[in-house]
Amino acid sequence: MMNAAVLSLLVGSAAAFAPAQQGVSTTSLDAMPDRMWDKMVDKTERSKAMPFLPRPINLDGSYVGDVGFDPFYLSSIPKNFAGFIQPPSWEDQGEGLPTLYWMREAELKHGRVTMLAWAGWLATDGAFGPVPFRFPGAVYHDVPSSYEAHDIMVAQGSLGFMLFAVGFIEFCTSAVLVEVAKGESDREAGDFKLDPLQFLKGKSKEEVDNMKLMELQNGRTAMLAFSGVVTQAALGGTEFPYLVPYPNVADITW
Repeated sequence: MMNAAVLSLLVGSAAAFAPAQQGVSTTSLDAMPDRMWDKMVDKTERSKAMPFLPRPINLDGSYVGDVGFDPFYLSSIPKNFAGFIQPPSWEDQGEGLPTLYWMREAELKHGRVTMLAWAGWLATDGAFGPVPFRFPGAVYHDVPSSYEAHDIMVAQGSLGFMLFAVGFIEFCTSAVLVEVAKGESDREAGDFKLDPLQFLKGKSKEEVDNMKLMELQNGRTAMLAFSGVVTQAALGGTEFPYLVPYPNVADITW
């Protein structure tokens, strides 16, 4: 009787350390949902601008100036940007505004604005001649520099009017984006048919694309240039050529 009790205790103890029976899993790697990353990149190609990264899926070279530069893969995020410019009730009409279209529209607009802004900043500081290019009147000619003009013009009221004018233009030009979102227009991103000097008239597609590329590259350069000018002015170099007046090293007390 004692032997049987001891034997049953040993069997129970061994069973406690035995691995539990694993049932057949109802999931597998094949049944796992696809990773978002797999849909955002083309693993068979490398980015031209950044060869150590895979090519963003939407940057296939179909856009002028596309060199595959998108290290954060923002262009690969699937989103309909039509909701930014039209009522939600219209979002189901048409294909909407895909991410890459919206980003190219924004890039061209920012580039055009900064080309004007860079030239205007330097012109009002007298970089293009002995006399600064400004509106007539003491309220404009007495402004020390472009860097200080913002606060002065806000207090004076001119900047408020300009903000209203820019907002009105933005509102009017967004109408064509609504047409694109609803599938009523095949307009290219950034194309407002503005060519008063007829630069593109009679040009071949290759020549037109070359002009578009020059505009895009100048716009990208202007965005960097304007950022640099503003930064230099904020650091103290408010006069052209915006050199920061660093103190003489010999006068610095360590």
